[in-house]
Amino acid sequence: MANNNNLNHQVADSPLIPASQNLPEITFRVIVLGVILTIVLAAANAYLGLKVGQTISASIPAAIISMSILRFFRNSNILENTMVQTMASVGESLIAGVAYILPALIILHAWTAFYYWQTVIIALLGGILGVLVTIPLRRALLLDRTLRYPEGVAISNVLRASANNEKTDMKSLTLGGLVGAVISLFQTGFQILTDSFDYWVKSSGNTLYGFGLGLSPALIAAGYIVGVNVAISFMVGIGIGWLAGVPILTSIFGVPGADNANEAAMAIYRSHIRFIGVGTMLVGSLWTLITLLKPILQSISASFATLKKAKLNGSTITLRTERDIPINYVFWTAILLLVPIFILIASFIVPADEAISRAFRTVVCGFSAIYVLVGGFIFCSISAYFAGLIGSSNTPVSGILVSAVLILCLLILAAFSIIGGVEGKELFAVILGIGTCVILGSAVSIANDTMQDLKVGQVVGATPWKQQFMLVVGVLVSAFVIPPIFDLLYNAYGIGGVFPHEGMSKSQMLSAPQAALMATVAQGVYAHNLAWSMIITGAIIAVFCIVIDEILKRHNTRLPVLAVGLAIYLPMSTTIPVVIGGLLSYIINTRLNKIYQPRVKNESKIAVHRHRGLLLACGIVAGASIMGVVIAIPFALKQSSDALKLMPDEFAFLAGILSIVVTGILCLWIYRVVMRRD
Repeated sequence: MANNNNLNHQVADSPLIPASQNLPEITFRVIVLGVILTIVLAAANAYLGLKVGQTISASIPAAIISMSILRFFRNSNILENTMVQTMASVGESLIAGVAYILPALIILHAWTAFYYWQTVIIALLGGILGVLVTIPLRRALLLDRTLRYPEGVAISNVLRASANNEKTDMKSLTLGGLVGAVISLFQTGFQILTDSFDYWVKSSGNTLYGFGLGLSPALIAAGYIVGVNVAISFMVGIGIGWLAGVPILTSIFGVPGADNANEAAMAIYRSHIRFIGVGTMLVGSLWTLITLLKPILQSISASFATLKKAKLNGSTITLRTERDIPINYVFWTAILLLVPIFILIASFIVPADEAISRAFRTVVCGFSAIYVLVGGFIFCSISAYFAGLIGSSNTPVSGILVSAVLILCLLILAAFSIIGGVEGKELFAVILGIGTCVILGSAVSIANDTMQDLKVGQVVGATPWKQQFMLVVGVLVSAFVIPPIFDLLYNAYGIGGVFPHEGMSKSQMLSAPQAALMATVAQGVYAHNLAWSMIITGAIIAVFCIVIDEILKRHNTRLPVLAVGLAIYLPMSTTIPVVIGGLLSYIINTRLNKIYQPRVKNESKIAVHRHRGLLLACGIVAGASIMGVVIAIPFALKQSSDALKLMPDEFAFLAGILSIVVTGILCLWIYRVVMRRD
């Protein structure tokens, strides 16, 4: 469980601002500030999402920044802060939903760039659908006492502190941002430091041994946020897939032909290890669906039962804090979305294919549009439930989407079998599956973030329909800025092994691991060339992890199977810094619990330190990620990721040594700042 779970406090049943009190919520300054923060936080998470396939919830940084700015206005209030935070967090979540799948079209060479209007409409339709789906779920999920909403409660505590004129730690967020930005500049820009290096050797027995090391400040901070349970799960995945997997697989299949041991290790990763990760994540995704099916059905049933009861009694909900966008508007808007979704899929996503009749093309594209709507409700419900269960940052959105892609591709394959098979139509089928699920991915990610924001609104006393309106505005703003941000990053770094021009550095490429996974799964379904033995191996590993996780639940700890699968799938240089950050958070929490005894009486003091650590980590992530976007501009202009390079090639070996030293200093600095007593 993430560290920010420890920030949970018991929230009073009555909101901070009672329903009887009316304060300004949507104002001109709220809209302006919300637009600016939406764009900035979207840009920061775009780099992180494409680099590692993970994003960090922008809600807490948005809340802190909003409070700090609105304090300069004499008559500002907590509900305005809530509206800014609600809107700004949309940028991060929509970026995540698009980043997890859309780059697959680049990887498959179906697109040669992030086409502007197609990308805008994909994000817009998916984002609006995600907001709509959560409206009928709001009451049921927020009233479920088993859902703790760790990040939502943390955000509301920050906003409460601001409203009560308590001290907030904006300094930690700012310092973290500066440190993250500077280290990122020296790593990716000046290349005096490096964010990763690998060391593999070939033994006399024709077996590879070694390791990879990652030193990215953003990933270390991300590891600090998600906590020790995810770090341990990553360690398990690293041990299975890399420390044990590479030696075992090379001893069985031999060392691939390559110029050096490092490249040979990556070759065995591409041909075998990542498919083990696919198998683990697929089974983990299916298990997630099974475990959440009952509570989701119960929540949906309770929501509609409440609405039905109100209708039968001829009454309407009059409390300001219980007014949603009317359900009939939600229903008809969702139905009407089918038309633009169908047009988008049929005319602007899938390629023209003469081997497919127009009638059949219309049928399968129409079915895909319905799948977005029906599947969107199911998968968005699961994602929204996860927001309450473990928080937005820890929600396995990509795992949910893998299941969505696999199910749709299998259904499309069944449809093609009716007209004589998929031979010669593979490209059409793959792009149809991927393109459809991009819309679904946007909806799933938005639903996850929306439920967290609505929890914040419940605690502070915001008006739900106004929050929902701000979420739609956030989707509109984000949708129009996503294409240029993605295109800038693509032209600066390359994505998923695809480079827009020659001479680009493979080491700085944005791997887009989730999108590559989606492409692999979709292609494998139609081409029948998936490494099934490796996928089955991963599935068996997942079963063992699920059993262990069920046992560990009884002892208040977890081994998330999707995290294990992700660690197998990703390179060590990506997962190791997350482990470092998670272990650092564990050391700090253990030390705090030891210093402040008895713990029960000193919980408020411990919470101050943990809150400072969370803000510091959020700042590092934001600073490093935003710097990644900033330096992408000269990279794109000069069409080279060496545009700012200062380190001579003959001294390149020093970058690794210096980076280890800097990483050690960074961890020590985080420890000292968090442990500081005011």
